[in-house]
Amino acid sequence: MDSIGVLMPVPMSPYLEQELEKRFNLLKLWTVPQKTQFLKDHSGSIRAVVGNAGNGADAELIETLPKLEIVASFSVGIDKVDLNKCREKGIRVTNTPDVLTDDVADLAIGLALAVLRRICESDRYLRSGQWKKGDYKLTTKFTGKTVGIIGLGRIGKAVAKRAEAFSCPIAYYSRTAKPEPKYKYYPSVVELASNCDVLVVACPLTEETRHIVNREVIDALGPKGVLINIGRGPHVDEAELVSALVEGRLGGAGLDVYEKEPEVPEQLFGLENVVLLPHVGSGTVETRNVMADLVVENLEAHFLKKPLLTPVV
Repeated sequence: MDSIGVLMPVPMSPYLEQELEKRFNLLKLWTVPQKTQFLKDHSGSIRAVVGNAGNGADAELIETLPKLEIVASFSVGIDKVDLNKCREKGIRVTNTPDVLTDDVADLAIGLALAVLRRICESDRYLRSGQWKKGDYKLTTKFTGKTVGIIGLGRIGKAVAKRAEAFSCPIAYYSRTAKPEPKYKYYPSVVELASNCDVLVVACPLTEETRHIVNREVIDALGPKGVLINIGRGPHVDEAELVSALVEGRLGGAGLDVYEKEPEVPEQLFGLENVVLLPHVGSGTVETRNVMADLVVENLEAHFLKKPLLTPVV
């Protein structure tokens, strides 16, 4: 299979690159200055694209690669892959579900604790020498808070399980009610936000879920509520989120994703009730290596004409 061209648009994981180079002809698009010409020169040999949450395969790239057979995403989210174009051309698509569920759910709880207990701000307080001048102010308890979850899929359920360990009542919104008698279902996000203390965004990004957290939802969550986004940046109307935080209409936020990554609204930088992370939900060595293995195994399965492990299309 070492003659099969596999295109990687951006750097993702040294381990993934290493494993791909052992098996395929890996073409690293970010290393060449004339990208358009490079794609034209190699269009006859590129049969696979390896994408991620930020860079997938849009219609333009797919049209540029007439021999493309499969897009293997080094992520769960595939909103950067034009699925309709892939279906039209018979191109297979895979992602890496399940293997990153624990890390992302862990981070959601970590963000909730960090915002409510002001962990990052307390750290800065100590490092700047202010503790010598007086104790840090009192913060807010997490245990027992009602946690609302938008999207009760793999990650949503994992967040719920962890929150239950903190004696948190669980409520959720999804397109339909789930067979989860322990959890309270709300048929709208506004109703969910009105009835929880911490709102966690954990649904896939689709046209229907874009800006699912808007001004109405933020106002329903209110000045004591906390928003945690470990889904995708465009789930939240970022301009409305910023104004709500600046104006005190929202109690706090823990964000791992943003609308226009890696751009982050600078108005958030000075707010002590906001914790900002650079999209590191699945960012552990252990999980990224397992994700890489799954990408490689899907590619091998495709080119050996075996069933795909995690097919999307």
